[in-house]
Amino acid sequence: MEGLPELRGSPSFILTMANALAKRRNQPDNRATAAHTLRKIMTTPDTNQKQLLYFADPMCSWCWGFAPVIKALAERHGDDIPIQIFMGGLRAGNTKSMTQQDKDEIRTHWEHVHERTGQPFNFDFFAREGFIYDTEPACRAVVTARSFHSSIALRLLERLHKAFYVEGQDVTDRDTLVALGGLEGVDVKTFAEKFDSKEATMVTTIDFEIAKKVGVSGFPTLLAGSDKEGFGPVTSGYRPLEEVEAQINEWLEA
Repeated sequence: MEGLPELRGSPSFILTMANALAKRRNQPDNRATAAHTLRKIMTTPDTNQKQLLYFADPMCSWCWGFAPVIKALAERHGDDIPIQIFMGGLRAGNTKSMTQQDKDEIRTHWEHVHERTGQPFNFDFFAREGFIYDTEPACRAVVTARSFHSSIALRLLERLHKAFYVEGQDVTDRDTLVALGGLEGVDVKTFAEKFDSKEATMVTTIDFEIAKKVGVSGFPTLLAGSDKEGFGPVTSGYRPLEEVEAQINEWLEA
């Protein structure tokens, strides 16, 4: 496709992979459900339908830096170009408490993101002791929101970014995540049931594996394309809105 270098992967490719990954799971009762969930997200009746695929993580500081960009793109293009969101699993499954070295490295990242993007950060976070930086629960919360609607997932992703980076909330905590999910207008009890389900855990894991198989090497990553023409990268890593918008417009005009 002109305007964007080609990348392996398309909705058809992703759906085929999702089915294959689901069949490899050890919870046979949930295989079909997980694959069906991703199929509902990705399938469009028109193979020419242009789409944006956004790979991110709620606890990725550069994704927080990119949050105003993806929000602006959704506002400008969301009606005509659906944004499909996938979770990357930046530190999913981590079980070790942060060391001082971990804190120093992450603080440096936060400072760089703030300098580059202007996004606010609450550095009181680094006074916290024993914090386990596991991004799986927050990713699963976004996957749960996605089961209601992709727009709800995008809004919750931004809310989780802000809750973690600005408000100092613990977005690894289940009850915190359920409460934040409820602020997006969904029934809290239903959100909690879905969040706690085996299906949510499985689909979240499949998201992580899709990101790896498609070739995503960092977050945020934004791809553009269609089922018919394939997909190519708009950005891998942070880029300001004007640069991203210029590349998308070039793609649309090609």
